[in-house]
Amino acid sequence: MKRGRELSKDPFFSWEGDTLVLNVLGTPNAKRDAIGKVKGHQLCISVTAVPRAGRATDHMVRFLADEFGVAVSDIQVVFGRMNVNKQLRIKAPKRLPAVIGQQELY
Repeated sequence: MKRGRELSKDPFFSWEGDTLVLNVLGTPNAKRDAIGKVKGHQLCISVTAVPRAGRATDHMVRFLADEFGVAVSDIQVVFGRMNVNKQLRIKAPKRLPAVIGQQELY
């Protein structure tokens, strides 16, 4: 599968049609759910859930669904469900966090 990351000026995300492909560095057991800064080629996202049996990733998906204005079913975990390094595909996001929203929408 072609990721298209090389085409983007900001390598932590890219667009495939109306789908946002997002590279994430997750932090479980945080004090609050938050979208952080870009670190390298990943967007840092913290969640309060514990990293047990993919629960932190599931919590992250629910948090991001609200942040991006989409249904939970519109977010696919491409890889990294049991790892801090993840790639997510978000279908037709209605809202973008500031770190992405500063860029032009596709």
